[in-house]
Amino acid sequence: MEFFNREKEIKEVLSVIESEPQLIYFIYGPINSGKTALIKEVIRKLDLDKYIPFYIDFRMKNIVDIDDFAEVLLEVRDDIEVKTLEESIERALEIILSNIKLLKSASIFFGMPINIPISEKVFQKFLDGISKKEKKVGNIYTYIEKLLLRIRSLGKMPILVLDELQMLKDISLNGNRSLLKSFFQFLVGLTKAHHLAHVFCVSSDSLFIEHVYSSAELENRADYILVDDFGKKEALEFIDFLTKELLEEKIVLSKKEKEKIYDFVGGKPVLLIKVINKLKTKSLDEVLNYLLQDEKQKIKYFLEDVEERDIELYKKVINVFKLFQDKLEIPDSLVKKSLKEFLVNKNILFLDPIKGILKPQSRLTWHAINKALKELNLT
Repeated sequence: MEFFNREKEIKEVLSVIESEPQLIYFIYGPINSGKTALIKEVIRKLDLDKYIPFYIDFRMKNIVDIDDFAEVLLEVRDDIEVKTLEESIERALEIILSNIKLLKSASIFFGMPINIPISEKVFQKFLDGISKKEKKVGNIYTYIEKLLLRIRSLGKMPILVLDELQMLKDISLNGNRSLLKSFFQFLVGLTKAHHLAHVFCVSSDSLFIEHVYSSAELENRADYILVDDFGKKEALEFIDFLTKELLEEKIVLSKKEKEKIYDFVGGKPVLLIKVINKLKTKSLDEVLNYLLQDEKQKIKYFLEDVEERDIELYKKVINVFKLFQDKLEIPDSLVKKSLKEFLVNKNILFLDPIKGILKPQSRLTWHAINKALKELNLT
């Protein structure tokens, strides 16, 4: 399916890429709002004669220690026969340029970025040092930095995309120092200090974004790009797009029906796709009622679990839910930090720390909260 809209966000990201690297950029937003799809569409539009994009997805592995982190960050290759770090970098560069050439020659470039290759022998030396707690994780950073320098020497600009970077937040380095902190220091070096590469961190973890935003260590070293659910105008246009793509216009929706879809589920792309797909076999009312019933039951079961474990917490959650009876969003200052974190971690609420607001993860979740409160006689 073709990529839809997001021209404003794409223009913003491309304007960053076209200038000298200065800041780490965080692309954030509610779950399933299209953040990864956006950055891959940006990559698809790049001139591969000028840019080399790397994409690292920290969801690909359960990261519990430094070894896991290293294995996600780098692509270990057993076909790189080298003896030194410098030789490994040169061989890695050859592989990267070869992959870029293949992408350029493809009839369709789907925006799939390049990995950061490394010789298995050199990589194992790094891991051996790490396991001995000799602080050799810095060698991995050095390797990447040297590789990026070689790329820049060819007149090309590297771009690092780090998806779900918050997966690192609970890992410690050498027992007491945060891996995330050391990695951020490295990324600041790449961007603000040495202008070696553009860095984009993609995350749906709004608590992680809040932590980064409030961190003095990243003050004036980071900026933020919100990829939110579609507004009403864009959502209605997306529905038209989906009926052509998925239904081949065999079903024609009236303006009233399209607005009804938006009123039920809002502008979350994945929910709009789900609605249109289900219209192949069900009526619109059946689809919308099913989605609302399903989401409402999830909220009710969540409340039952909380009530059983902690009655005081249950009462506090209910009071927060009541704040959304007439509003889709509220100032985050109305909810205490621990309670806010609890509901955000459960993916019920989304926190936008830059705007200072809390809101349900989708309009469908908002409806489900209110419907659950009504059925439980808590309104």
